[in-house]
Amino acid sequence: MTNENLLYKIPEFLKIKSTIWKEITCDCEAKIKSEPLLKNFFELFILKFDSFQPALISYLTKLLSNDYSVEYELRKVISDCYNKNPYICDLAISDLQATKDRDSACKDWLSPFLYYKGFHAIQFYRIANWLWEQGRSEYALFLQSQVSKVFGIDIHPAAKISHGIMLDHGTGIVIGETSVVEENVSIMQSVTLGGTGKDVQDRHPKISSGVLIGAGSKILGNIKIGKGSKVVAGSVVLSDIPPHSLVAGVPAKVIGKPNEDMPSLFMNQKPN
Repeated sequence: MTNENLLYKIPEFLKIKSTIWKEITCDCEAKIKSEPLLKNFFELFILKFDSFQPALISYLTKLLSNDYSVEYELRKVISDCYNKNPYICDLAISDLQATKDRDSACKDWLSPFLYYKGFHAIQFYRIANWLWEQGRSEYALFLQSQVSKVFGIDIHPAAKISHGIMLDHGTGIVIGETSVVEENVSIMQSVTLGGTGKDVQDRHPKISSGVLIGAGSKILGNIKIGKGSKVVAGSVVLSDIPPHSLVAGVPAKVIGKPNEDMPSLFMNQKPN
């Protein structure tokens, strides 16, 4: 699903990749000055590292370690995934950039790295998806279950999800097994990409690039949401949607066109 070389062809991304860790550590040092009580926390998870990838591996490990997920074993799984698939770290940077650029509440790089469970959940999905593709379905499903319990976000490891993904707030998001989510998609809280019954084949939605899915929307069945479309909050979509459509209602209908070519980048949930 993901073109491993695509990000390397984007000049803006290459610039961010080369400077992101310096940006994060600068954000961290500024926050220590404003909130000294967090100094030990920031030093443990940010300032002791010299680059993005080892810090992310360490922090993801801590987030999910519990009685059922021994820290040493989980760290080994995450490290193996990142070391054998270097592009996965670039996908994480792309997701982090998506969050910083699109979330009006996000003022720096550090906050989503440490605090945004939507960002964390999509990184765990990428690890689980790698395990799934390696035939390690049991550990992949284990990770899915743990992420669902900890973050309230349920993404099947067999789903196909590209880069530049923003899960805003994240709570209540469900993405089913045969779902496809292309690049630069924004999904709000309580969204379901689900099936319509007990079908066992290809049964989940296909979300094209640039789509914005509003809070609480349900997109059900093996249907396609066309490129650059916007699904208004609370909609229930049961059929294919043409590209650059504005849809709303229960069941959802096309009510016009979005004001933007890529609504996901602008995060305007209003009908227009």
